[in-house]
Amino acid sequence: MTDINKLSLLIFGLLFTCNVCAQKFEVTYSSDVQSDVFTGSVVLYLSKENKQPKNAFIAIELPPVYRVEVNDLLSNETVIFDDSAVSYPVELSNIERGEYYVQAVFDRNLGGQNISMSPGNLYSEPIKVSIDKNFSRTYTLICNKVIEEIEFKETSHLKELKLKSHLLSEFHGKEVFIAGAVSLPENYYHNTKTNYPVIFSTFGFGASYKLHAAKGKYQFTQLDSTPAIVIYLDGNCSEGHSTYANSDINGPWGDALVKEFIPELEKRYRTNGAKLLFGHSSGGWTSLWLQINYPNTFSGAWASSPDQVDFRNWQGENIYEVKNMYYDDQGNLLSDILMGGHYPIISAKDLYRVENVIYRGEQIHSFDAVFSTRNKSGKIIRLVNPKNGDINQDALESFKRYDISYILQKDWEKYKSEISGKIRISIGKEDNFQLQKAVYLLEQEMKELGGDIEFEYFPGDHFTVSTDEYKKEGQQFLNKCYRNWLDRNK
Repeated sequence: MTDINKLSLLIFGLLFTCNVCAQKFEVTYSSDVQSDVFTGSVVLYLSKENKQPKNAFIAIELPPVYRVEVNDLLSNETVIFDDSAVSYPVELSNIERGEYYVQAVFDRNLGGQNISMSPGNLYSEPIKVSIDKNFSRTYTLICNKVIEEIEFKETSHLKELKLKSHLLSEFHGKEVFIAGAVSLPENYYHNTKTNYPVIFSTFGFGASYKLHAAKGKYQFTQLDSTPAIVIYLDGNCSEGHSTYANSDINGPWGDALVKEFIPELEKRYRTNGAKLLFGHSSGGWTSLWLQINYPNTFSGAWASSPDQVDFRNWQGENIYEVKNMYYDDQGNLLSDILMGGHYPIISAKDLYRVENVIYRGEQIHSFDAVFSTRNKSGKIIRLVNPKNGDINQDALESFKRYDISYILQKDWEKYKSEISGKIRISIGKEDNFQLQKAVYLLEQEMKELGGDIEFEYFPGDHFTVSTDEYKKEGQQFLNKCYRNWLDRNK
């Protein structure tokens, strides 16, 4: 054997030994919190700064995360996290050395949106560890806590409306509920013979009607001088944000809202038949989608900074033409989140790779769950291959069904009479997710078709666009839609 071969074998042996002896995390769950066996995903969260690492804002903090799949695990059995775990940004043996806070979560996936916040999930208290070159060290975590359901705090004028959806329950083969907060006008209980218009206000990704109802930036309580009942929806589901679209993955959320939730709302509360829509971000896309698909139910929609309305701009890229979402044709890293609409802060590569570990409930995979479908083995067909960033061509036809610009352009004669004068889209010129570019494309299509849809662009980004002027003009549009409804229903 040559000296070179001997050296190669020695290096290989050292690398193999280091990998076998890499730091490990042993994770178990207590029989006090679950007596049954566990099958599913276990996620390990690390952070140098966040003392509750499972609560990290994944898309911005991009924490080191690891996932292991287990079957029929007993409470006294151990899950091993080592280099075989699904990992971001690197395997455990290659993680940057230093002190970390660490937590583990057993994802029971009982319907909550975010793994680290989903009611019923098991989690460990955070521990602080020092990761150094001592690869023989093993750390132990015991998941002996259960994430509790957030309690909705009702008042005399803020009520929860929650009902079992037969449509969604049948689709998923288990009980699924549809819910929202009902904000009643100040004089609702005094003017007992008065019926009120309804504004459906849908939160963006990650918000909750239980926490944010009547507390957000956009509080619309009337239409012209008429007090309104306001319904706060959040769209949360186990895969992310349902956007109240009928979906191959999430189920018939649009039909559940229109055919189940709204009839129950009108049965319990005094409404006059007028229903207007408002939403920001994913809520903005929701408002557009509902107005377009249920034009006889809703009488007007203001969509603020909506998610992609034209898939020729998918966070800056045309998914129908580009082959890769990580790098451009010159090999430059593509950005997904920008500061001030211009300065890259988070790459698409990082977002897709971190969500490959946090496999449900985050923004990128939420889009897949709304727009895509399942393959023959039942897995969601992802738009992007997380390993190399390549666009999955098999996903595009499914996605096209939800491309609002494409849908309207393709069947404009069908939609023209149904939505003309009923839609306003406004957005910041420096949107962090480049969503204004998709709005520009939709506006150009509507100009060519003579579509009566309002488009407005304001200074600001996704989070700073909501100035007084911005809200005032949106309110005026909803007022106009309500007056038009009154004229039609004299």
